[in-house]
Amino acid sequence: MPSLDGAVVLVTGANGGIGTHFVHDALARGAAKVYATARSPRAWDDERIVPLTLDVTNRASIDAAVAAAADVTVLVNNAGATPPSASLLDVTEADIRANMETNFFGPVFLARAFAPILASKQGSILIDVHSVASWYAFGGAYSASKAALWSATNSLRIELAPMGVHVTGVHMGYVDTDMAAHAEGPKMLPTQLVTAVYDAVEAGEYEVLADELTQGVKAALSGPVEALYPDLRGTNA
Repeated sequence: MPSLDGAVVLVTGANGGIGTHFVHDALARGAAKVYATARSPRAWDDERIVPLTLDVTNRASIDAAVAAAADVTVLVNNAGATPPSASLLDVTEADIRANMETNFFGPVFLARAFAPILASKQGSILIDVHSVASWYAFGGAYSASKAALWSATNSLRIELAPMGVHVTGVHMGYVDTDMAAHAEGPKMLPTQLVTAVYDAVEAGEYEVLADELTQGVKAALSGPVEALYPDLRGTNA
């Protein structure tokens, strides 16, 4: 089974609420080192945590991270962003492209760049953080970017499995972070999410459905589209 014990972990978006817990919880599970990456990395009060500059939308930055962290055995694609509007019709073209750069191209290109390193080490792991928005289109460009990443994660899982790399995709509803501060309704605590993710990884699972909302939405994908989006019924003439 995959394990965090003795692992060398790289976490993107490490400054955020979820990212911070990915860093600390990896160490609590026995990781030997964690690269805590961000566009502007912060100081950490632990010599096992290595701050590392990384802009996932910049190829040169990705290449520099690969060179600096050639001992990585676990890659956590956690960094993400939301566009200024949930409407595909109202948001600008630039905002759509920027959201895809952060939420789709960034993690995919990072996974590609680290693939040879992960494949060279026994028991390596790739974790991609998606969202319930991968399956439920309430977020416009955000939902589209997460759906694209979900598909890419499935492809990467198939391609990396023969190389001995375990790939886990993570789906969840709102988490109590700054990114979801505007949202109403139930929110998971970041520590609850990260615990569920690492538990699933160490159990050899390929997918994390972190809450009831996400479980229900995925189950509904097998039904008619108007069952998932009942408001559509009211638009028919």
